[in-house]
Amino acid sequence: MNKLDFFYPRSRYRGEFIPEHIAFNLHFQYFAHQVSLLCGLQTNGKVSPIEAYHRLVDLWQQFEEYTALNLSDLNSHEATLDQIEIEEV
Repeated sequence: MNKLDFFYPRSRYRGEFIPEHIAFNLHFQYFAHQVSLLCGLQTNGKVSPIEAYHRLVDLWQQFEEYTALNLSDLNSHEATLDQIEIEEV
């Protein structure tokens, strides 16, 4: 295992291989990874709770903007969260 795999783990996509689903999976994994890192930083005292909250709000807004742009594409293929698995600050 190299450093990149350790610090930026990825999971396989197990849903239908539709470009919109794969793109959503990428963004969702990025979002989840950033939230995980931010939680670790806050838990260990490297980031204040207020700063962590503001960063989480920013991450969520970025993710919502992405999903708002692509929601019609995802709905057209009947995507569900079970089929889907994201981003960095």
